[in-house]
Amino acid sequence: MSTLENFVAVDWRSGKDKIFFFFKDSNTYSRFHIGNNRVDEGYPKPVKYSNWHDFHVHAKDLRFGFTSTSIEGWNLDQDILWLFYYDASTPMVCKYDQDSDKVMSNDRVEDTIWENIVPYFDRIVAGTWWQVSVDKPFVFRFIMNNGHFLYINIGMGQPDNKPYFRIERINDSTWPGLAPYKDRIITAVQNDRSLADSYYYIFLTDNEYITYNIPEKRMEYGPKKVDNDTWPGLLRGPRPEMSATASGFGVEASVSIPAD
Repeated sequence: MSTLENFVAVDWRSGKDKIFFFFKDSNTYSRFHIGNNRVDEGYPKPVKYSNWHDFHVHAKDLRFGFTSTSIEGWNLDQDILWLFYYDASTPMVCKYDQDSDKVMSNDRVEDTIWENIVPYFDRIVAGTWWQVSVDKPFVFRFIMNNGHFLYINIGMGQPDNKPYFRIERINDSTWPGLAPYKDRIITAVQNDRSLADSYYYIFLTDNEYITYNIPEKRMEYGPKKVDNDTWPGLLRGPRPEMSATASGFGVEASVSIPAD
């Protein structure tokens, strides 16, 4: 497939860092290996129980997702992928243990630490762990499709022990360089190479993307075209043997990501 539409990108931190791309129209996914800077051979693949455990039935309804260490219990060695989706009209979140490669739970968002995002759930297109300093270990940002974003600090609670939360406009003060593209964002995903070298890849309409420097809070470069030079293999079409199980939303992408 030549055009990226209706897809969600999420980061994977357990083992060798990767980015997973879910193509919802075809219920397929691709795995981008950051160290090799390309989509692995054999992708895209159909989303099935054998590769996404109990989450596979919800993949077509995925809205956004991201990885953090375990927030509940502060286990810094446990990598958790938070996958936010709709079950009918109910906002849900799947807590996926990357280390065991299994679903830990599927809960209504309103019953979790993410309850503050429920009123904005339908507008959120991307979220990420905005880890910019050791004194603010659990700061998260959620980009919305209306020119605003949500800021949540799980580690700095209010007197009632709830996370600190605010909503702000995307502008040159809060997201330097991003404002001209705020209405074109489809999805976004972090390349968490290190605390000092983390980039946020923001995918736009018209097969373009921006690289955003998280520690320095500025746009690194872009927009650039998504093609086989920048995101090798992301625009790859489905293999012929997949045609019986998934209508091809093949996508290959390559984003000149520095190797580890």
